[in-house]
Amino acid sequence: MNKYLESFNINKDIYNLVLEEEEKLKNIFTALDNNCFNNTLKVLNAFHEENIQESDFFGTTGYGYGDIGREKIERVFARVLGGEDALVRNQFISGTHALTVTLFGLLRPNDKILSITGTPYDTLHEVIGIKDNPSSLKSYGITYDQIDLKDNDFNCPNIINYLNNNSVKLIEIQRSRGYSQRDSISIDKIEKIIKEIKKVNKNVLIMVDNCYCEFVEEKSPLEVGADIIVGSLIKNLGGGIASNGGYVAGKKDLIKLVSERLTVPGEGKEVGPSLHANKEILMGIYHAPSVVNSSLKVAVLTSKVLDKLGYNVNPKYDDKRVDIVQTIIFNDKEKLIKYCEGIQACSAIDSNVLPIPTDMPGYEDKIIMASGSFTQGSSIEISCDGPLKKPYMAFQQGSLTYEYGKLAVMSAISKIVD
Repeated sequence: MNKYLESFNINKDIYNLVLEEEEKLKNIFTALDNNCFNNTLKVLNAFHEENIQESDFFGTTGYGYGDIGREKIERVFARVLGGEDALVRNQFISGTHALTVTLFGLLRPNDKILSITGTPYDTLHEVIGIKDNPSSLKSYGITYDQIDLKDNDFNCPNIINYLNNNSVKLIEIQRSRGYSQRDSISIDKIEKIIKEIKKVNKNVLIMVDNCYCEFVEEKSPLEVGADIIVGSLIKNLGGGIASNGGYVAGKKDLIKLVSERLTVPGEGKEVGPSLHANKEILMGIYHAPSVVNSSLKVAVLTSKVLDKLGYNVNPKYDDKRVDIVQTIIFNDKEKLIKYCEGIQACSAIDSNVLPIPTDMPGYEDKIIMASGSFTQGSSIEISCDGPLKKPYMAFQQGSLTYEYGKLAVMSAISKIVD
């Protein structure tokens, strides 16, 4: 062991085990590298097509009129994600905010939203009205219903039956699992269900929450029939460089509606100062394929080692990946806490801080969260969190480089072993 490892309290047996299991992952890592290469080509091509120049780094203030860099960024995102247009703004404070603006932009009183991936992520409950809030969609007369997944796939017969008997304006698909135990949703599954839905109602809008999933596969949901997709820039596409922001991409007429909800009807995308964000956002998406690749390798390594130690992990190390999230079931509150402590202790920022389970806005249960990140709440940097409830499941994601993530995993596993 390297002398510096002693300062991280890494168990020698765990160190050796990680190295042994890592050697068995070469073929999987090669496949991930190939996917990264193809997504890198996609990004570089978009930069060239839009002729990105140094002058595009300089943003605007005030109203944000004539922000050439911002406009080019939105065209780059549209190209990369396969959409007609995109809205990429530092005015979005989170993925939840981008989803909220999208839903309020597209829906009107008496419209219905149908989730076909079960209950959405906790932070959307008050947005939709699942949990009472006077500012929710429900308070504006917009109704909600849901159809749960069946065997980790869309319940196609129930969805088709529902559409034949109800008027639905928008279908919501959440790709990543959130804080549930279900599998995340692949592009192949999305493509199949969209084809079936459009046979019944070609006008229903299909919105995909794409958080945690960008660049994990080569295709985007827009390339298989989705109408609009939404994500955060402090996750995959920000590459660990964007300080905040979110994106919405898809059909041009829908992006116009969303932009007028974010800013002002009649002004839409024409306003909104980028301030100093243009360079960060461009550097972020430029680095994103590589950073996502590092995150996936760390997730695979985590899965391999913890599976070897007898823990219930999902996905398994050799499963097809559709997002950057790795789950570990501990069935033990103290082990969940200790694991998160190990991630925090090996982070670059606030490594001396002890993560403590606490109440967080938008969540029912206390949450423990390890995130020693350069950007507050960034999920593309190595982080691990989970609700303090049975089966005490950790949700680990991200890593700016494979090496930093590997160290963090060694630290976390050493905590639960010791």
